[in-house]
Amino acid sequence: MSLNPGLAWLAAIVLLGGCASLRAPTDIIAGESLSGRLTVRVDATPSTDARNVTATFELQGNADQGRLDLSTPLGTTLARARWAPGRVALVTPQGETRFADLDELTHEVLGESVPVAALFDWLSGRPWPGADSAPTTPPAEPGFVQLGWVVSLARFGEGWVAARREQVPVVTVRAKLDRP
Repeated sequence: MSLNPGLAWLAAIVLLGGCASLRAPTDIIAGESLSGRLTVRVDATPSTDARNVTATFELQGNADQGRLDLSTPLGTTLARARWAPGRVALVTPQGETRFADLDELTHEVLGESVPVAALFDWLSGRPWPGADSAPTTPPAEPGFVQLGWVVSLARFGEGWVAARREQVPVVTVRAKLDRP
């Protein structure tokens, strides 16, 4: 079975992370700043293997303009996603790749789209204002449904947020936020 080209690219980034790192960002991005540990899991299907990416993250800005840095546990920046109106790019030690939008970027790297623009709000315990949402109802965990994802806030007080897309392949995003 062949490896998804985006996952092969991400695996190469991880393997080369110890050899090179990105320069620290020099610009300040207005908006929120969130950090912690992030895991994205894409479940196996009959034609693909399961995929899992875990990294520390720093998310700055907002849905319109921002930056998402992914790093090793030792602090080496593996990749930096940057976006602004009309511009989305992934910067790695190997260079910069541009994309049409954040969905295309996450689909290329993870094999599935993850709503990065909504993450600012989801990680803050609230629905993203850019799309309709509905609160979950018991017996489901406290949270909401948005963009085809169920966002669980059951452990939000401990800094945990989980989002799950049930569409095949099932995608789960879990974040443990650093608390000041």
